[in-house]
Amino acid sequence: MASASESGTAAGSGTAAGSGTGRKVTVYGAYGHTGRFVVAQLRDRGFVPVLSGRDAEKLRAVALSVGPAASPSASASASATATATATASASASASTSVSAPGLEVRPASVDDPASLDRALAGADAVINCAGPFATTAAPLIEAALRAGIPYVDVAAEIEANLDTFAHFSDRARAAGAVIVPAMAFYGGLGDLLATAAMGDWTTADEATVAYGLSGWHPTPGTRTAGTVSRERRGGRRVRYTGGRLEYHDDRPTLLKWAFPEPMGTREVVGEFTMADVVTLPSHLAVPAVRTHMTTEAATDLAASDTPAPTAADENGRSDQTFVVDVVVRSGDTERRAAASGRDIYAVTAPLAVEAVHRILTGRTRTVGVASAGEIFDAPDFLRALSPHISLEPPQERTVS
Repeated sequence: MASASESGTAAGSGTAAGSGTGRKVTVYGAYGHTGRFVVAQLRDRGFVPVLSGRDAEKLRAVALSVGPAASPSASASASATATATATASASASASTSVSAPGLEVRPASVDDPASLDRALAGADAVINCAGPFATTAAPLIEAALRAGIPYVDVAAEIEANLDTFAHFSDRARAAGAVIVPAMAFYGGLGDLLATAAMGDWTTADEATVAYGLSGWHPTPGTRTAGTVSRERRGGRRVRYTGGRLEYHDDRPTLLKWAFPEPMGTREVVGEFTMADVVTLPSHLAVPAVRTHMTTEAATDLAASDTPAPTAADENGRSDQTFVVDVVVRSGDTERRAAASGRDIYAVTAPLAVEAVHRILTGRTRTVGVASAGEIFDAPDFLRALSPHISLEPPQERTVS
């Protein structure tokens, strides 16, 4: 990801020199799986990450393990040694800034507003990577509003994203603040693709986001967030139809979906609903939004013994591959946009960091709470992700 110029021209490298201009970005949940990728991506882009989260020892372990060219895998491999070193020097309380070689550490808890204020002091933006976002999003947003800085999160929780729009839209707009929820693989990438596919259309009859994952090894954070969401909706399923969210008890259906090659036609779980049912309708006039998931991935997620992802390359990415295939339909015309890549957690990092970069360099289209497709130039944003995803040429066809 390399949008190095203010004109939005992609430089073609994931390490665009100086693009962050040394600006500080607080990463809350910096020691989590996705948080480590975000920290590495910020450093690659020339930002200065400030590590924050509840666990001071884990934060110091990350700080001590980060070198000049650190990656999540490098951080993970050094974790045990770093934790021991950090524990030996763990004299600071969880509410104070801690010095450690490498990166600044600022422990904070979402139930302690003063600690959050210290975590964000002097920062230019904050990225929240700590789920469940039903617990962390509102306190972090409040802290960002007090600090007068942009807030970006990677929430995939449907209800947490709904809460962000419902509770903060008016206040953020009045303050001229920028809050971008779901700036991640789920909710963000699909929204950008759908917005790009819409093109000059102002309305469409329906939008479908089909997730072609080779498999899904969920992180502990993913499992916890999923449990919170299921509890909030009483175990019911959710869909977006007729211009509104609808909770229901219908059994899942299996469908066939023709993904772009080389994935081809695969079986998917129909209406395997993800955060796109919040982000797309927040700005697109589409009364029906559906998301589908390949059965392999859905089965992995449902199994309690599916292990967490493991690094398979020098950048810490797993061997998971994905295709996100988006189709919007108006009458008998369909428009399609698709992207493919590797590791849904790893690709979230360039999505979130590119968002912060564009916000801080003034390349936004609105203020307040806004999803990716509304606040950014979707086609240009997707092109800037070219080192991390491959884009299919846009397609339009007439359907019978």
